[in-house]
Parts: sequence; structure tokens; C-alpha cells
Amino acid sequence: MTTIQMTLEEELLSEVDRTVKKLGTTRSALIRDSLRQYLKTMHMQQLEATHRAGYAKHPVTRGEFSVPASDRRWGD
Repeated sequence: MTTIQMTLEEELLSEVDRTVKKLGTTRSALIRDSLRQYLKTMHMQQLEATHRAGYAKHPVTRGEFSVPASDRRWGD
């Protein structure tokens, strides 16, 4: 691991300290977990935006996902 230095507003630091005390963890662990979650959320938002853009560029056409009646049998 690498040690970094960061600047936080007093109010934010107080909230972090209250939270770590309640959770029984450390500032570093809370910030690491928070950053991981934030990055995961940002990645998901990017994937969703790419997906939306793809459907906007190539919208679903009527009947594209329809299953012919002959293929809808569930067996005898």
C-alpha cells in the first residue's frame, strides 16, 4: 500500500470520524471502501451510458425479439 496525504473539510472529517467509530473501523479503511464503491458506481454508469447510446444509435425494431408461434410450444 501507498500512504497519501489528503485535505478534508472539518465537517466531513467529523462525519468520517463518527462513522468509523460507529463501524469499528479506521479512516483509511472507510475511505478505501468508499473509493472502491464510487469507482464501481462510475464504471456502471459508464456502461449504462454506452448501452443507452448503442440503443439510441440502433433502436430495437418491431418484432426483433418476437418468437414465431411455431417455436412457442412447451412440449406434448
